[in-house]
Amino acid sequence: MTEEKVIVLNPERAYFEEIYFNGNQGSLFFSPTTKGKTVTTILTALILLILFLFRDEFSKEKSGILYFVSFLFLLCAVFLSVSINKVSRWKKQVNAYLDILDRCKIYEIRVNGNFFTVNIDGEKETSEWKDFTAFDIQPKYIALEGKYNYMFPVASMSKEDHQFLKKIIAENIVDK
Repeated sequence: MTEEKVIVLNPERAYFEEIYFNGNQGSLFFSPTTKGKTVTTILTALILLILFLFRDEFSKEKSGILYFVSFLFLLCAVFLSVSINKVSRWKKQVNAYLDILDRCKIYEIRVNGNFFTVNIDGEKETSEWKDFTAFDIQPKYIALEGKYNYMFPVASMSKEDHQFLKKIIAENIVDK
């Protein structure tokens, strides 16, 4: 393919939010990143509370258990707070990107046999096809990974453009 094909995307925020925040992705405590740490921290806190309530029943030799579980609880709380911070920063970046899309007038993909260019209001990012290392084609989105990472909701493009994009991606990117 030597000619350039332009795919115009509809940058409606809801299309992107549906994919980015799917499955509690944006939840600080129950996102896939933090859910396990939240549950572990809660369980450790419950065990610590039970031990604290029965602390008078311990002999001097067994009181170290309370200190050990307290240490575990603090450790769990620190790991949870680090994960929450990571999710919070990711969510802030996604919302900043979605704010850009809310204001954009032009959102298009330009493809030919050698290059893949994304244009958002004149800000162009161009990659050679060899720069991409992986792709993921799902019923709701198309994702590309490489020099730049992209995610395009299927709902933001026409059916013909979606079929064309799937075809050209499969032809030009060697998924590693």
